[in-house]
Amino acid sequence: MKTLPQRRLGKNGPVVSALGFGCMGLNYGYGTQLGKQDAIDLLRAAFERGVTLFDTAEAYGPFTNEELVGEALAPVRDQVVIATKFGFSDGDSNKGQDSRPERIRAVCEASLKRLRTDRLDLFYQHRVDTQIPMEDVAGTVKDLVAQGKVLHFGLSEAGVGSIRRAHAVHPVAALQSEYSMWWREPEKEILPTLEELGIGFVPFAPLGKGFLTGKMSAETTFAKDDFRSIVPRFSPEALKANQALVDLLARVAAARHATPAQVALAWLLAQRPWIVPIPGTTKLHRLDENLGGAELSLTRDELQQIAEGLKNIQVVGERYPAHLAARAGR
Repeated sequence: MKTLPQRRLGKNGPVVSALGFGCMGLNYGYGTQLGKQDAIDLLRAAFERGVTLFDTAEAYGPFTNEELVGEALAPVRDQVVIATKFGFSDGDSNKGQDSRPERIRAVCEASLKRLRTDRLDLFYQHRVDTQIPMEDVAGTVKDLVAQGKVLHFGLSEAGVGSIRRAHAVHPVAALQSEYSMWWREPEKEILPTLEELGIGFVPFAPLGKGFLTGKMSAETTFAKDDFRSIVPRFSPEALKANQALVDLLARVAAARHATPAQVALAWLLAQRPWIVPIPGTTKLHRLDENLGGAELSLTRDELQQIAEGLKNIQVVGERYPAHLAARAGR
């Protein structure tokens, strides 16, 4: 087994590899469906290459992604950190939020079984439920921590107010939200708040849902079961307009004999020492490429070059359609 650079998620969170693995796309969300054994082989290959943080959720499938992760990582369970999530009604993201205390407890028990484990290393609220006081959510997870069933509490796509309310009841180890060169909203309020409170940050979609790899153009099309097909930022017009971002990455990458994806990940890692991105992939060569980003250290001059370039690029297109945007940042 190789090793990757290590990072601690916040002040009191787990120590993990500097890049984790986002498991969702193995069988959900992107119109892809790896065969079961291929997915298991890829997860085990990630572990052999030094990845120790694996991110799943009951909603990915629902349920099938957790089962896959549980089977793949069972032989190395004590050497990895497994993160999963609660918060959707019946585990179905199309049915809306449900973070009632009894539902959180039920999800915990079911996830433990599917993941073949006796504890959840990191248990996130998938989206903030405006019908349930955050104090009740955090208090329920606090009880699960006291019982040894959960080790660390996390939030996903939560706003500053929710983060503070949760953290006041039980320490939040990590926030998982979208963050990349083409979604920099967290820099305004989220990152300073996490810094103040000692909370780690786990960016999902660190490669802009694939856009920052440089493998897309205005001609790129998406399958009906690929959620990017309904995202304004992936319209042909937006893809064409946002190409300037990939061009900036490509210039820096060429000078370092790296790829745009590696530079995008290295840039994220350079923002704070407690940031752990979780790129996902279904391909072994992309896994290897992504992990190269953890070994790439950008110089001060390169970071300045990127900062100057970003000032002059106006990203086009909303990151979510309206009905999904309403769930984020509560």
